[in-house]
Amino acid sequence: MLSRLQLSALDLRLLIMAAVLGALGLAFHALTGQFLTPENLYNIAQQTAVVGIMAAAMALVIVARHIDLSVGSALGLVGVLIAFLMYTKGWHPVPACLAGLAVALLVGVYQGWLVAGLGVASFVVTLGGLMSLRGAAFLVASGKTQPITDPWFLMLGGGLDGAIGPLPSGVLAGLLSLWLVARTAQRRRQQRAHGVTPRPLWFDVIATGLFCIAALGFAAAMGAYRIGDKPQGQGIPVPVLIWAAVVGAVSFLVNRTRFGRYVYAIGGNPEAARLVGIPVRRVMLQLFMLLAVLVTVAAIVAVARLNAGTNSLGTNQELYVIAAAVIGGVALSGGSGTVLGTVLGALIIQFLEGGLLLLDVDIGWRMVIVGQVLIVAVVFDVLFRRATGERVA
Repeated sequence: MLSRLQLSALDLRLLIMAAVLGALGLAFHALTGQFLTPENLYNIAQQTAVVGIMAAAMALVIVARHIDLSVGSALGLVGVLIAFLMYTKGWHPVPACLAGLAVALLVGVYQGWLVAGLGVASFVVTLGGLMSLRGAAFLVASGKTQPITDPWFLMLGGGLDGAIGPLPSGVLAGLLSLWLVARTAQRRRQQRAHGVTPRPLWFDVIATGLFCIAALGFAAAMGAYRIGDKPQGQGIPVPVLIWAAVVGAVSFLVNRTRFGRYVYAIGGNPEAARLVGIPVRRVMLQLFMLLAVLVTVAAIVAVARLNAGTNSLGTNQELYVIAAAVIGGVALSGGSGTVLGTVLGALIIQFLEGGLLLLDVDIGWRMVIVGQVLIVAVVFDVLFRRATGERVA
């Protein structure tokens, strides 16, 4: 049946993840009666954005056969620095954010040079960064919390005024739905033009329809959520829009640029990529710089959401970022994975954590369950690749 539908391994993997996500939502709502409410979905969407932003770049780092364990500490350092400059030094948010970006890029270039230039294992380099950057975050503000009051900056983190309202949300969802329909039609035309038999029309109609329903339903749920006595609903929160923009930009890099092709070529076989003239070292350095940029974006969203920069900001976030990429189908052996998969992976983690929290499960058990889910995801990845004939090591 699946072969007749001409589903690729990627299609099948994404369908399985989407089904798991839907099953989690329905199961937790049946158990709690609150999971699929507008308020809970609004909170989950905001909470997932920070992890999702960083996971988009982490996916490419892992695809290229490397890893970065320092992203959580880097998030803490950049976030505390931005808050420190705004609160203690009185800087405007824009130069403060640019200063945070400069520090993140400096860290990215340093770690990328050690990995790409000297050939030091990324695991070792970024493990050292995990500890060093956490200490640097403490030194920046002497461990003191740096509160943020700038209303424009706080809007970037969501909250009371950090959403675009029901009408713009509905318009965005409608435009996305139209784009999905147009993209599906374009893909079918291109397949016919190249002599490739497209999948059955009914299957593409159902698949595209489900994505459109999900987009419109999400916008409706966000628009239905009201805070306090506000006359209208919140709409899609700004952190989610930032996350969507990041995913779109990284997807464009992957699918439409030479850089994206190089990353997958390096992940597939680094030595062969070098022999055919791909600048492996330069691409690896660019990857760490891209991750640094998105760490800065995530730090801005995280600090704005918390209304403060704290030394503990980003603690253990690297685990969730890597887990989102792995659960989203990125192969730890390199060469395979998608940015869209990280979106589903991040949502699966947050659905799981949010559902367990609503069930009042102890934090210790929550950590145990999330950790075991990560192991199950890796086992599934290995078995799936064996079944589909993909490389597993």
